[in-house]
Amino acid sequence: MDDVAAVAGVSRGTVSRALNGGHNVSGPALEAVQRAIRKTGYVVNQHARSLVTQRSDSVAFILSEPQDRLFEDPNFNVLLRGCTRALADHDITLLLTIAGTEEDRKRVGRYVTAGHVDGALLVSDHAGSPLLRELKGRGLPVVTCGRPLGHEREISYVAADDRDGARQMVSYLRSRGHRTIATITGPLDTSGGVDRLAGYHDVLGEGDRRLVVSGDYTQASGEAAMERLLAQAPDIDAVFVCSDLMAAGAIAALRRAGKRVPEDVAVGGFDDSKVALSSTPPLTTIRHPLGRISGEMVRLLLGHIAGEPPAAVILPTELVVRGSA
Repeated sequence: MDDVAAVAGVSRGTVSRALNGGHNVSGPALEAVQRAIRKTGYVVNQHARSLVTQRSDSVAFILSEPQDRLFEDPNFNVLLRGCTRALADHDITLLLTIAGTEEDRKRVGRYVTAGHVDGALLVSDHAGSPLLRELKGRGLPVVTCGRPLGHEREISYVAADDRDGARQMVSYLRSRGHRTIATITGPLDTSGGVDRLAGYHDVLGEGDRRLVVSGDYTQASGEAAMERLLAQAPDIDAVFVCSDLMAAGAIAALRRAGKRVPEDVAVGGFDDSKVALSSTPPLTTIRHPLGRISGEMVRLLLGHIAGEPPAAVILPTELVVRGSA
């Protein structure tokens, strides 16, 4: 900083203010400092700055799923990319961490609460997992993607209106004349799994238990669930599948069983991911506003780091009609 100040012809304090937002620095002085930085090749010593500010200028993106899910499920990549871009606007680095096993969760919990990051974005947390309790107990600012089941009043979160999205899809299937509508749910220890099932029941009531089978948002689970539905309720004429990836698996199972989509069984998904467009036929689905969700998660986390109280944002979903229903 002394070298930059000498080249720029300003005081060391002016250089410091210029590097920390440019407050109370005139335009010509700020321009001189910027020229001097380029000339000298000056780079901020982030470790030294962190010692003074008690900030790491980094945030953890914690995916509470096995590592292979990061590459299989396109939703996680959309969230990761959106959060990275939003944080880059604030010159904050995003660190990806995977917490798919109990050992992973312990290791990640120790790391992120040891001062290496200023906060955490928690994705796909499951009810009963000790990770969220540990992060909260250590006072680390956290924002979850989806409702943190059991912690809604204590933890900031951003979620789609999963329940209304499910109502939209099931109402649409019923409006098309389908009367035996099944569902393949997501994991029922996640808010998405719980809320999308609740939306299905809002439209159809509790109904026939044979028509409800659970999956885990993977394509393989969608195939297995569809096979089970066909075995126990062969008269179904539509199925609401609670993720596009599972819906692709369900279509594969229907095709093997000799069922035509949508002529014999209509299929509706949830997400409007790239899977919806690559499916044959293209999926009628619910648009999950993941781009907006990632931006809101970053906004809430930065506010939390700055001392703001917990907050929640729920974003609307939208029915997208294509060829599968």
